[in-house]
Amino acid sequence: MKIKFWGVRGSIASPGPQTVRYGGNTTCIEVRTDDDEIIILDAGTGIFPLSQSLMARQPVHANIFITHSHWDHIQGLPFFIPNFVPGNVLRLHGAYDPVSGQGVEQVMSVQLQYSYFPVREAELRGRVEYVTLTPEQSVRIGSATITPCLLNHPVINYGYRIEAGGKSVFFTGDHEPPYNIYQTGDPEYAEYQHHIEEKDAAILRGMQGVDVLIIDTSYTAAEYPSKIGWGHGTYASSFDYATRAGAKVLYCTHHEPTRSDDALEAVFRQALAEHPHARGLDIRLAVEGQVHEF
Repeated sequence: MKIKFWGVRGSIASPGPQTVRYGGNTTCIEVRTDDDEIIILDAGTGIFPLSQSLMARQPVHANIFITHSHWDHIQGLPFFIPNFVPGNVLRLHGAYDPVSGQGVEQVMSVQLQYSYFPVREAELRGRVEYVTLTPEQSVRIGSATITPCLLNHPVINYGYRIEAGGKSVFFTGDHEPPYNIYQTGDPEYAEYQHHIEEKDAAILRGMQGVDVLIIDTSYTAAEYPSKIGWGHGTYASSFDYATRAGAKVLYCTHHEPTRSDDALEAVFRQALAEHPHARGLDIRLAVEGQVHEF
């Protein structure tokens, strides 16, 4: 299995001299199985260079799994070049949105309007198919099994576990560890805590024993208190998940967009120093263009 990071920044694309080493594109990850099936995780701006690479071998049959519909995870979709060429097929997988009452098709229909983009969906030359997923119900792409796992974010967000040929990877998209919104002593506290513990256990089952865990690591411990409820994790929470899940390799991603490469490396060093128990883990910062093969 091979993983390539095409976008590792969170929230907004951040190109420039301060982000050259780790990259400025927003989330997009390519996973290729040993049988050469391609699975794309999220469609941030990183999907644009990925789509150019795919044009070398046509027709393109691509399966994209969207973790959630926030802009930094979908805004590259209108620029997915194979969509403009007859004979290519894009199958888009994602969640039902209880707010809008629509399935994953809305991430294309919302963006491909003349108000936002010069080409309507009806004018695309390739074929686009939609698959709205249900938590814990796996789908097959050739030799790969992909299982969506409901995580914690202000909108429905699926993490995805991909298994193929005895190898596995789990990607969270955006995720903030669930927490009790009630204070200790509140009559609702105990019942909500039970809900939190069940949710945490389900998330851990999804990650359990993976070869590679790729997880939202947006904030430091010092930054987090002012970001509670924004739906993102910290270095501490990522280390904790990797430890409890028994992941072999942990990639920290969704890098905070205001952080320069130097600042990113500094907070990473500090986080490792503050969590000596994590030193036994293989922990890495995700880098745009980086390939991990196992």
